[in-house]
Amino acid sequence: MSTAVKPIQRKELFGHPVGLFILFFTEMWERFSYYGMRGILVLYIVASATAIDPGLGWSNKDALWLYGWYTMLVYVASIPGGWIADKFLGQKKTVMLGGLLLCCGHGILAIPQDWAFFTGLILIILGVGGLKPNISTMVGGLYQDGDIRRDSGFTIFYIGINVGAFLASISVGLVAYYYGWHYGFGLAGIGMLFGQIVFIWGQKFLKGIGEYTGGESASEAEKAASKRPLNKVEKDRVIVLLISFLIVVVFWGAFEQAGGLMNLYTDAKVDRTTGLSWMEEIPAAVFQSLNAGYIIIFGTIVGGFWIWWKKSGRESSSLFKMAVGTIIMGLGYVFMMFASQEASAEVFGKAAMYWIFLAYLFHTIGELCTSPVALSFITKLAPLKYASIMMGVYFAATGFGNLLAGKIGESAQLESFSGTMVVSKEEVMPYLSKTDIEIKNEQNKVVEINDFPINQDKNFEIRATVYPENGKVMYKRVGNGETLNELFELEQGEESSTSELLATLRENNVTASEPYHARLIFEKDGDKAQILENKGDGKDYGVSFVLEEEQSEQEFATFMWLTVFTVAFGLLVLLFLKKLKKLTHGAEDNEHEIMEQEPYELGNPDLNK
Repeated sequence: MSTAVKPIQRKELFGHPVGLFILFFTEMWERFSYYGMRGILVLYIVASATAIDPGLGWSNKDALWLYGWYTMLVYVASIPGGWIADKFLGQKKTVMLGGLLLCCGHGILAIPQDWAFFTGLILIILGVGGLKPNISTMVGGLYQDGDIRRDSGFTIFYIGINVGAFLASISVGLVAYYYGWHYGFGLAGIGMLFGQIVFIWGQKFLKGIGEYTGGESASEAEKAASKRPLNKVEKDRVIVLLISFLIVVVFWGAFEQAGGLMNLYTDAKVDRTTGLSWMEEIPAAVFQSLNAGYIIIFGTIVGGFWIWWKKSGRESSSLFKMAVGTIIMGLGYVFMMFASQEASAEVFGKAAMYWIFLAYLFHTIGELCTSPVALSFITKLAPLKYASIMMGVYFAATGFGNLLAGKIGESAQLESFSGTMVVSKEEVMPYLSKTDIEIKNEQNKVVEINDFPINQDKNFEIRATVYPENGKVMYKRVGNGETLNELFELEQGEESSTSELLATLRENNVTASEPYHARLIFEKDGDKAQILENKGDGKDYGVSFVLEEEQSEQEFATFMWLTVFTVAFGLLVLLFLKKLKKLTHGAEDNEHEIMEQEPYELGNPDLNK
């Protein structure tokens, strides 16, 4: 019986294997679910627990803490996901399992219960860990060594990611804004279900890709490669991959402010009014679509530029592209510095939307030079026996970048001064005015009424000037100068909040003629608000605020240091580029344009049926 290897002749579409587009649409819908949920995650966490569509009611600082850990774990889970694929299931089956977990996780998030929220997050972490590293490795498996189409194939795949992210940021953001958070989470889950259907249907185009190489389907060469120790060249390539992952951590640590700090900043300090009757204000979550939209527009342009650049004989190694991308991305924060200056130029001011558009544009160009190239770089250098694990380590590095992003976002948010409202409802009413409020009637339908917020257990805000006087902190209402001190008391502890606030005001030479400012947020305790018999009693209100000038300075400093550090780091990589390239042992030197399809060789002829 002959054991001759039969070649697989892969069908092509637009010059690439059809399997690329199966993986394209699978990843597109998976990213629809992930980025749709991510776009509203922080906004949901900070939304008041007493709102018509309640959130968790956490502080900005705590929300960014959870966001950082969640996004880190999503990517760190890629390490066990890659290990399971390499050792037990293969990439294809692990992607299938990850997709099922994601369908369950996003579906559970649609249930408006605290247990469902955290259970859904855990399942999504596990699902992304199984799917994300392995589907990316499968893309690399569609191309032969030295095929110049590999980078452009990953760019096309990356466009698929961002088509999903673009559609999700708009649709999920609008659905959450108009219909409720959990409807938004549910829509994200429907997207994941579509992705799973596409992957199951497209199996015939993925024969021989992502199979378990440690089993009977592996060729003798693959089995031998999985058992032998790494040689010198492979060890050096692993070293340079690990060094490149430092670039990944720095890049994503700065870039991933998008879903956290920049999302909250856009919500609070960007003028999002449109002047349109059908949409007076753009929901903050919709701005998450800018990055994805730019990638759709510029993805092939940037990919084509780098092919032209290489053909012109210029430096075009993956490390060079990643360093340049990090620099370009970092320069995007210059526009956030301008936005911060504009917003702080007047009391309770806001920045124009075009600063956000420009910042995301630079971030996107930098991302296109870095992220798809890094994925392709791993498939070029990773030893066969560690292919999925190295992809998992890459996503783990991305995860640590996300955790760093959360920490940076946290550092940009000052700790709120907090206290308790100490007056009755009748005493605070003169400081309030009626406003349009959405509530649920007896039929559980949302209706709009015009009432005082305190009558409906809703939050209300009083804008105040803040300054020291005779050893006390004075709070005066902006506009008429009414004293607000009698309305609330700050928390007392080992070092009282008042003492800390006084020290801050004195340190900055604040006076009555040049005061600081604060939004005094009065919020009903979430648990007490659930007791309908006490609705509108005006009791159990807490008070919190930050000094606007201090918060603006903190945000400006954060944006400035993000710019300085990322640009400096990118330049440092360029400085050591030649030494780093030596460790690749020419892995990218022989890339060429393959004009005719060259067949793939597989060890098991049965796979070709």
